[in-house]
Amino acid sequence: MTSKRITIRSLQVATELADFLHHELLPRLGISQADFWSGFEAIINDLTPRNVKLLHVRDNLQAKIDDWHRKHHGEAFNANAYKQFLLDIGYLVEEGENFSINTSYVDAEIASLAGPQLVVPVKNARFALNAANARWGSLYDALYGTDVIDTKGGAERTADYNPARGARVIEFGREFLDQTCPLAASSHSAACGYQVHNGALVILLPNNQQTTLQRTEQFRGFRGDPLNPSAVLLCNNGLHCEIQIDRQGNIGSDDLAGIQDIVLEAALTTIQDCEDSVAAVDAKDKVEVYRNWLGLINGDLSVSFEKQDESVTRILNLDREYTSPDGKQLVLPGRSLMLVRNVGHLMRNSAIIDGNGNEIFEGIMDAMITAAIAALDAQERNLLRNSRQGSIYIVKPKMHGPAEVAFSCELFARVEIVLGIAANTIKIGIMDEERRTSINLKECIRQARERVVFINTGFLDRTGDEIHTCMEAGPVVPKNDMKFSDWIAAYERNNVAVGLACGLQGKAQIGKGMWAMPDLMARMLKEKIAHPEAGANTAWVPSPTAAVLHALHYHQVDVFERQSQIDANNFSGLDAMLTLPLLQPDQIPDTETIQRELDNNAQGILGYVVRWINQGIGCSKVPDINNIALMEDRATLRISSQHMANWLHHGLCSEQQVRDTLERMAVVVDQQNALDPDYSPMAPDFRQSLAFQAACDLVFKALQQPNGYTEPILHKRRLEQKRKLRPDAAS
Repeated sequence: MTSKRITIRSLQVATELADFLHHELLPRLGISQADFWSGFEAIINDLTPRNVKLLHVRDNLQAKIDDWHRKHHGEAFNANAYKQFLLDIGYLVEEGENFSINTSYVDAEIASLAGPQLVVPVKNARFALNAANARWGSLYDALYGTDVIDTKGGAERTADYNPARGARVIEFGREFLDQTCPLAASSHSAACGYQVHNGALVILLPNNQQTTLQRTEQFRGFRGDPLNPSAVLLCNNGLHCEIQIDRQGNIGSDDLAGIQDIVLEAALTTIQDCEDSVAAVDAKDKVEVYRNWLGLINGDLSVSFEKQDESVTRILNLDREYTSPDGKQLVLPGRSLMLVRNVGHLMRNSAIIDGNGNEIFEGIMDAMITAAIAALDAQERNLLRNSRQGSIYIVKPKMHGPAEVAFSCELFARVEIVLGIAANTIKIGIMDEERRTSINLKECIRQARERVVFINTGFLDRTGDEIHTCMEAGPVVPKNDMKFSDWIAAYERNNVAVGLACGLQGKAQIGKGMWAMPDLMARMLKEKIAHPEAGANTAWVPSPTAAVLHALHYHQVDVFERQSQIDANNFSGLDAMLTLPLLQPDQIPDTETIQRELDNNAQGILGYVVRWINQGIGCSKVPDINNIALMEDRATLRISSQHMANWLHHGLCSEQQVRDTLERMAVVVDQQNALDPDYSPMAPDFRQSLAFQAACDLVFKALQQPNGYTEPILHKRRLEQKRKLRPDAAS
């Protein structure tokens, strides 16, 4: 199956991509086709050999590490010798002098505010719009629809509105207001109304009493008549909350103060993802990704769908307007500040063939095209602004060490020249999710000190890389126990400490990873406060609802005050980060434990891969063997496949046992998806199921995958599946 292509200079470009660029993007951007392709071709020709060389460095380092572990097999682990070895081969680099980043023109949502961050597949227009609009969300809805409110006292979730549950929600909301914006006297639960007198907020109480806020500066504005406002805007720790008042509403009509809802400023930032949560393997897929990103940046993306037998059209929210206490107009952003995550340095894509007949590196293509789209915003050529500072934010994943960060920065600089935008307009988010980046984080940041706006711990990919890197050292601990390994705690602390030591406070985000259990919001509300308490001014959430609930943590914790309490220069976690997560000889699990681990890994792999290969779904909510829904993407897949391969490699299980486990769990996954009309079962004809074959490849060929990545196998099998479904279609 071969794409239809047109020749542009020395390049062969898929017609779908050329048409998108020529007719949808470049006319809006005001760049001629000749100038665009001349610059793009030069970038491809100049940087492709560099990209290839960087990947060779990865492979050579891994081969040397494998040899070192084989040579020392059976010996007691010598941490000092291991560290010196990593220095000798250049895997670990010497740290330079202290420095502070000097990134400029950074939006407040990244530099000076703390709050949740959503990550969403930009290939799904509906999800992408939901995420962009998740800047504001209903606290009442988030509480009523999740397990944060338990079912005690008749507070069950029912088909119709349950007043008992509603009362619990309202009680929670009043407690939140009392904790974050307390009154000078009494409680918000006793309030009979809210009014604005001469620019000051007055809260009416029973018996004709009145009070104000303890901190009157928390009142930021209102909507409607000052004596009968429809909304009151408050602020705490930089985050706004809006008390919506409607005495005729279904909730407000029974409320003493007429409060209909409490709406929180939630997802300050959203990463529109072209990478781990997306299945994009050819030109058609990439154009779908780019077209949605264009719609988001331009402000005209819309999607229509059926919901409860009604047709719904979703568009981007407008900004929110209020009257400030001094009577002037106050406008707040109505949408999340959007970053775009490009793919890493590894994969190529057939959308463009270079002059040597090779597919170009997808990361180079992403940088050029996503930045060109975002330049519409930087140059104020769009309908709705994203960055008020005129910056473009690209999150770059899966970089290994300082040289790869430097390469990304050079790529961005070349793109800026072609697009005719100012130097350092393109900012970089460094995903601290590979081992060689973690242990060299300071030097990675140094390479991007004029661009960096984001560092983020990615426990999932980081764990997958950890397993692959020490593959020859011995069997690793069970997957769940990895969370309690010495290296992971040091890694999480090191990320914050290095970020602060490099001057990120007030200039950039220090982020933490995803909450992977989207249905367990009560547990998230209890546990995820650890992220702001650790000094992270953002952390990932899986849904707009989760963003609202996680926002509560940033009202409880003043993150920037917490950062100021951390002695960033008095923490060195390198030795702990280099501690290998290996099973000791007396810790080898029994047969039953091994099988349970295999079952859990196999189910996660199959449940994700079958949708990726058969339906092109890049991020799925997959039940584990305990029927707890987990968010699965390529990062979780990398862990599970590498873990199974590790235990197989070291003889804790046999190849036949793994194959039998995969076949048995495939039947379970088929049953879990039985109600999906678009689902294609893997059993009983496993040989004909490309999804099942992909899962087998991920385990049995795991040692040969570069750095344990899953993309090469997934892309190959997805393309086979596309040819199988539509043999006459273009790739």
